[in-house]
Amino acid sequence: MPGSLLGTEVRRVEDPELLRGKGSYVDNLAIDGVLHLAYVRSPFAHAEITGIDVSEAAKADGVVAVYTAADLELPPVRQFMEVNRDCVRPPLATDRVRFVGDPVAVVVAETAVAAADATELVDVDYEALDAVIDLEQAVAPDAPLQFPGLGSNIAAGERDAVGAEVLADADVVVRARIENQRIAVVPMEGNAIAVVPGGADDDYDLTIHVSTQAPHVLWAVAAKAFDLPKERIRVLAPHVGGAFGGKFGLVAEYEIAVGAARKLGKPVKWIETRSENLQAMPQSRAQVQYVELGLTSEGDITGLHCRVIGDCGAYAGFGGVFALGPTRNMAQGVYRIPKISYAGIAALTNTTPTGAFRGAGRPEAAAMLERIIDLGAAELGMDPVDIRRRNFLTPDEFPYATVVGTKYDTGDYDLPLREALRIADYDELRAEQARRIEAGETVLLGIGISAYVEITGGGGGGEYASVEMSQDGRATIKVGTSGHGQGHPTSFAMLVSDALGIPMESVDFVQSDTALIPRGGGTGGSRSLQIGGSAVREASELLIGKAKELAASVLEAAVEDVELTEDGRIGVVGVPSASLSWAELAREAEDNGDQLGANTDFVPGGATFPFGAHVSVVEVDAETGFVKPLRHIAVDDCGRVLNPLIVRGQQHGGAAQGISQALWEQVTYDEDGNPVTGTLADYLVPSAMEIPPLDVSNTETETPLNPLGAKGIGESATVGSTPAVQNAVVDAVKHLGVRHLDMPLTPQRVWRAIRDAKAGSPSDPWQEPPAAFDTLPLRSQGPNPHADEAAV
Repeated sequence: MPGSLLGTEVRRVEDPELLRGKGSYVDNLAIDGVLHLAYVRSPFAHAEITGIDVSEAAKADGVVAVYTAADLELPPVRQFMEVNRDCVRPPLATDRVRFVGDPVAVVVAETAVAAADATELVDVDYEALDAVIDLEQAVAPDAPLQFPGLGSNIAAGERDAVGAEVLADADVVVRARIENQRIAVVPMEGNAIAVVPGGADDDYDLTIHVSTQAPHVLWAVAAKAFDLPKERIRVLAPHVGGAFGGKFGLVAEYEIAVGAARKLGKPVKWIETRSENLQAMPQSRAQVQYVELGLTSEGDITGLHCRVIGDCGAYAGFGGVFALGPTRNMAQGVYRIPKISYAGIAALTNTTPTGAFRGAGRPEAAAMLERIIDLGAAELGMDPVDIRRRNFLTPDEFPYATVVGTKYDTGDYDLPLREALRIADYDELRAEQARRIEAGETVLLGIGISAYVEITGGGGGGEYASVEMSQDGRATIKVGTSGHGQGHPTSFAMLVSDALGIPMESVDFVQSDTALIPRGGGTGGSRSLQIGGSAVREASELLIGKAKELAASVLEAAVEDVELTEDGRIGVVGVPSASLSWAELAREAEDNGDQLGANTDFVPGGATFPFGAHVSVVEVDAETGFVKPLRHIAVDDCGRVLNPLIVRGQQHGGAAQGISQALWEQVTYDEDGNPVTGTLADYLVPSAMEIPPLDVSNTETETPLNPLGAKGIGESATVGSTPAVQNAVVDAVKHLGVRHLDMPLTPQRVWRAIRDAKAGSPSDPWQEPPAAFDTLPLRSQGPNPHADEAAV
């Protein structure tokens, strides 16, 4: 066989269609007679609904129908993860609204403009209730309750039996209250759905075109919600304009769209506006972390005590439970920590429900740990690099079970750190930093370090794939993962081309259609290559085995004497003239009434644990607080690299989002729960102009848990970049007396910290945690019920 494609740079085969504007999205699908939906949304964060009058809206030009909850009688929204079954969310609010943007009614009209106009004519009477917006205030004993029957705003919570005693052996204890702020997903394309109901003679009762990262998950949830056999529903995802964890499951607006289409017997569609997206798409992060780190005077870690509140938002949004699941699971990070105590609360607030965003609980863990490590280094007068190296787990300790029960596969944590420091020229940066301080310059240099490990491909699920050969020698891949920009057509075609010895141009790719692909887990948790790609490889190998058997029969040879030749044919060893092309074999199979193809469901040996090190270099203007990122170096280890071009793209995108959280992004509300950052004029998303030069590279530490040796890469750079930038900004001003800064590191926040420190009153990063932690039930000694949530 010629040299392998795997490990080489291959341009993405899907890009020409996208770049030329030939991609199909939900909004530009041609659906005859489609009607348009627009939602009437609550202007209150918390209120009783005392009346709804739709009569004027129903009479408006172009309006076909106006529905409230009583008209559609829909089942409760089934979240991707159930945090608390007592926190029921109706798709359309019934007696109470719980966040600004909660849907109350839906208008169905002939045009999108007519539908939007008619929403202004729906008259809803509200009786305002006290709202709770801040997640720390939400767990206070006197907080307004979202669900009075629950008795508190704690949707879920648990603590370890051990507490602060894990710090008893420490010479020094550093403490900090760390905020990992709420951020929005902001995909290029918001939520979008088109529902076509079937007639008596149609193959399907429902055909759902939807912007999602998991069509088969939505398929199963829709069948259960509407009490239909799965085979009577078809779900298709065309091109998806980004998802980042935000497009999972049957969200409220999707369920309403299905209900309206079924009631009318006509196709409907809803395309989320940008303001709706910033108001109602689940948001993420939203944690407050109280963390204490014990150290010896030499810098060895002796213990870690964590108490973390995650914000569910309204209706027990599943993002809040990340504080109990993945953030806890990854709390030990890359370090040897002999004792850990952890308590977590998932709190209800009258804000947009939370969900997943790139990393889903793992970036929060890394940010917490890497920040407290830097505080420890500062307290002991150590270099941030030295304290990390002193406490790293070493390669000979793997596989490794952490104190909290997470099982790492492989790791060499000093390897990417050494490379990142070399690329950054760390010693020279420190020298320049010292020179500026000595010279009394006001534009200061900061160097931030982070070392991280994260979990990918978890959750215990497998993935379906098939490879079929046509009579013209073309291979068709069908796979249950559902890409939304990651490069699946390219990566999977590389695997098939490499296995079968055919050019990539002869490989077709099919995904995201439940009529053609029987099952699939979708994309999430950076699982696609390591699980979906392994399934494609396994199906390819099964196909080769089937082809050898067929060729042996045709060529009258023993199967063990048949091989895949260097020119991509199936032939007899040592007999060059006795061989068949793939096309000939496919025709032979067809003549025998068979299809030359194979399928499989690949189940990995477990989750994998990518790791890496990032170095951020920033300038901070001490007179204005303005932060300018100068360079960002990312060395990420995702196991075996299949296509360096695609891996770099994932690193660039992940780092950009992680840097953005550190410096600019934050969802905020006023005291009444009104979104303050409800447009892109107020919610700061950077352009390419603001992102610094990204220097990304890889080390390769393979995993034994899948045949490719691959780990995930989609979220790694997000995990590593945010704490590196945060540490860099604090590093630039720590000589002025600033100990800690919460994100986002806005000029005002940085300037105030410098001002207060210069005035001799630097802020204390520690704050006593709420008493609610002391009342939590003890964590069971069995498996963590939230462990699989790291796989989002």
